[in-house]
Amino acid sequence: MKVADIKELVEGRVVNNKVCLENIGEIKHAFASDLMSDVLRLKCENTLLITGLCNVQTIRTVEMAEIKLIVFARGKKVDENMLELAEENDICIIETDFSVYKVCGLLYQNGISPVY
Repeated sequence: MKVADIKELVEGRVVNNKVCLENIGEIKHAFASDLMSDVLRLKCENTLLITGLCNVQTIRTVEMAEIKLIVFARGKKVDENMLELAEENDICIIETDFSVYKVCGLLYQNGISPVY
């Protein structure tokens, strides 16, 4: 699934359009967690992270896990430091007001596979 399709599905807002348009390919898997130590264990290509944990450490964790798309749920908003770090590392960010549970369900219904 393309970033634009995910954005529409979760009624979200792409925070850094340039990164998303230039660097993100097809997304096939999703993982939801607020526990970043679990994210670090992932080894799955074309994966997005769904989380409500909105801070710089989330961006750093995603960078280490080589994930290129984050969906911040529950109305969480990215600050300037997070945005700058994400853009430096070609990480696309979508913000949505939906819960993590709802985002997971919508993505699953529309063909995104779970990591586990």
